[in-house]
Amino acid sequence: MSSMSCVNIANTLILLYACTLFLMYIAIGILSIFELRHYRVKNRNVNYQNMLSFYELPTVSVIAPAYNEQMTIIENIKCLISLQYPDYEAIIVNDGSKDDTLKIIIEYFDLVKVERAYELKIPCAQIRGVYKSTNPSYNHLMVIDKENGGKADALNAGINVSRNELFLAIDVDSIIEPDAILKMVKPFLDDREHIVIASGGVIRVANSCTVTDGKISNVVFPHNLWAKFQVLEYFRAFTLGRMAWSRLNGLLIISGAFGLFDRQRVLKVGGYDTSTVGEDLELVVRLRRYMHEVEKKKYRVAFIPDPLCWTEVPEKIKILSRQRNRWTRGAIDTILKHKKMMFNPHYGLIGMLSFPNWVLFEWLAPIIQAVGLIYTVVVIIFGWVNLHVMFSLILFVLTFSVMFSLFAIFFEAFMFHKYHGMGYVIQSLLILLLEMIFYQPLNMYFALTGNYDFFFRKKKKGWGTMTRTGFSKKK
Repeated sequence: MSSMSCVNIANTLILLYACTLFLMYIAIGILSIFELRHYRVKNRNVNYQNMLSFYELPTVSVIAPAYNEQMTIIENIKCLISLQYPDYEAIIVNDGSKDDTLKIIIEYFDLVKVERAYELKIPCAQIRGVYKSTNPSYNHLMVIDKENGGKADALNAGINVSRNELFLAIDVDSIIEPDAILKMVKPFLDDREHIVIASGGVIRVANSCTVTDGKISNVVFPHNLWAKFQVLEYFRAFTLGRMAWSRLNGLLIISGAFGLFDRQRVLKVGGYDTSTVGEDLELVVRLRRYMHEVEKKKYRVAFIPDPLCWTEVPEKIKILSRQRNRWTRGAIDTILKHKKMMFNPHYGLIGMLSFPNWVLFEWLAPIIQAVGLIYTVVVIIFGWVNLHVMFSLILFVLTFSVMFSLFAIFFEAFMFHKYHGMGYVIQSLLILLLEMIFYQPLNMYFALTGNYDFFFRKKKKGWGTMTRTGFSKKK
């Protein structure tokens, strides 16, 4: 086969992949419009305060693993114990912190060790003690102290100790809105056709925002450049991506920072997988497999588009690279563990669309991008490409990328109004151009290192280090 024939075949494959990707993004945009419109119409007149008087609201445990979180732990706990919900408990799981996290909590909230009966239905590292406050104001706060086992293990410990129907898994560094549980619980009450096994919500970036008594009192577009990049990234991922998959009931991931689950079904599937760093993705995929293989009933994973959770994102490239490396390793691990779902009609839309999409356009995308860049350089060197056509295609791709991101920014501004003023819009446009040239290739590199670490360094576990800068506090 001649070199030109090989080039033509490669060009055809790249074109097919690119066209499929473009069509998918267009479909995501359209589906997200319909889903957001449906959500707003359905919930336009809902008074969530009235839900507080409902007699049949499910009981909820908020489980927050903590590892070396002394910088922000008090503000975060204040947030958790001020939520608007009639019957819930806030469970902080100290996962063998090496700093003063536990000491600070005990002193601030007047905690004492208590006897708490629980059954270890899911294996977890040794629980050293359970603490409750002597102050009646904190009667729904509980702290579990355990040996270090990682985030998934800490969540499993919290599930074991919990006694409620649902549990909300969050990152302890997150700030959630006061009515967050009410909105997250609503799909469990509303849906008469499906069993709701989990619900997720939108995550927003809290860097540079002001926190007053555990609540976001002033939303500010981040000052840090890396955080600005991630704001736009989260717009696309949550406002568009996950809303579209929710419309199809094909959502495969609920963010580990904010997800509500049916506790009994999570116990039936064995809790969180402690052998992976992508425990949030893996649990949702395993729950879906369980519903198809065991219960065989109509079910749904719901998604709430309201920005209900605010989290601190990495502000240093070193921390960001670790995070994205970990996300990549977690995704690969989950894909390989559940590879039987790939193009398997037994799993319906999940097997035929959602799972293949995750493989082709999430896991393999950075690899294909890297190969494409190398291929482009080779064909230019050997003169096997029409430069006019190539640059026209590059311009089209860049324009499409900009338009998709602008669409996400418009949706955020139109639907939720969390950021205000023309300064935010101008900054977003400038950051958008810089993101395409600099941040997205960097993310590709982080994903490639994640692939290398998974397959060649066999690096699959570990919390990773997230250095907190702390929230801006208003007294």
